Amino acid sequence: MKIPGTIRILLLITSIILLQNCSKAAENTNQAPPAPELPVYTVITSPATTYQEFPTALEGKNNVEIRSQVDGYLDKIYVEEGAFVRAGQPLFKIDSRAYGEQVNMAQANLQAANANIQKAKVEVDRLQPLVAAKVVSDVQLKTAKANYAAAVAAASQAQASVGSARINVGFTTITAPVSGYIGRIPFKKGSLISRTDPNPLTLLSDISEIYAYFSLSELDFIAFQNKYPGASLEEKLKNMPMVELVIADNSIYPEKGKMSIVDGQFDKSTGAISVRAVFPNAQGALRTGNTGRVRMPQLLNNILVIPQESTFEIQDKTYVYVLGKDKKVTSKPITISGKTESYYFISSGLSVGDKIVYQGLGNLKDGATIQPKAVSSDSIFKARPL
Repeated sequence: MKIPGTIRILLLITSIILLQNCSKAAENTNQAPPAPELPVYTVITSPATTYQEFPTALEGKNNVEIRSQVDGYLDKIYVEEGAFVRAGQPLFKIDSRAYGEQVNMAQANLQAANANIQKAKVEVDRLQPLVAAKVVSDVQLKTAKANYAAAVAAASQAQASVGSARINVGFTTITAPVSGYIGRIPFKKGSLISRTDPNPLTLLSDISEIYAYFSLSELDFIAFQNKYPGASLEEKLKNMPMVELVIADNSIYPEKGKMSIVDGQFDKSTGAISVRAVFPNAQGALRTGNTGRVRMPQLLNNILVIPQESTFEIQDKTYVYVLGKDKKVTSKPITISGKTESYYFISSGLSVGDKIVYQGLGNLKDGATIQPKAVSSDSIFKARPL
């Protein structure tokens, strides 16, 4: 069938329009998506406090092994494991009957010695006039006086035996030498106790103050000496700020500590020196054997500060995306000299005034174009103080 000319013209026009629409659609499909709008932070310097942390083991002010000074059966246990006791409070009782009899025997020996003194004195008194009248020789008087001196010495020895026996009786009641907390008690009532037992009756820990021991490397120790003023090490310790203690759950112990002593020499095997910080512990929250980290503060006057979320890591190196004048971003490695919970302190890799992508780094690549949206440091620091 032959198509009229008018219809052919209409079909041709329609085809041209369809082709133009398809071409425009294809062009729209090939167009790049718009550049993402991302917040940008301008790097500044700020005074800040950073911390150097050292693992530590905690010990009470006094940790005393409680041992018996006499042998015998454990008669009484006056305390429970974990109980708090005060200095002088009875802890244990050793069967004292045998030691009581020793006191009685020593006293009887003392009475006999005193009687011998009287007897020797009577003999001396009897011989003195006889020697003066030359009835007997003075040798007998000298012998009597020697016997008297021996009797006095024997009485003194007997008196010492009485004192020793009474001391042993006193040792049968074992009291707390310091105030503190009772540890584990491995012995039970009726156990045979000896002065040579390898294990103590218990461990008494005075934790009114807690000592946190940790080690400084030689470089850390030299830096410590150069950082604080003072002619001697003691003066430098006095001028050092208070330190903090991070306990096992990563929380900060509420009381601050003071550096007190430094060991006399470096350990040849580790190249480190032991130091100690003292923390008040009136509430008994810390115990001997706890672990944690001592935080030594360091005040930084002006240091580059960036938020931690503005960084990413590749193969143990930390990077940021720096914004160029053409609105394109470039990854740049940085060196971190310290940190807080939310911020990094930068020692190299950035300069004041550099603009870095604050958030939304997940889909960025080198050379990507963004629409920067400035975020002020004041707003960031206000939400999360430095």
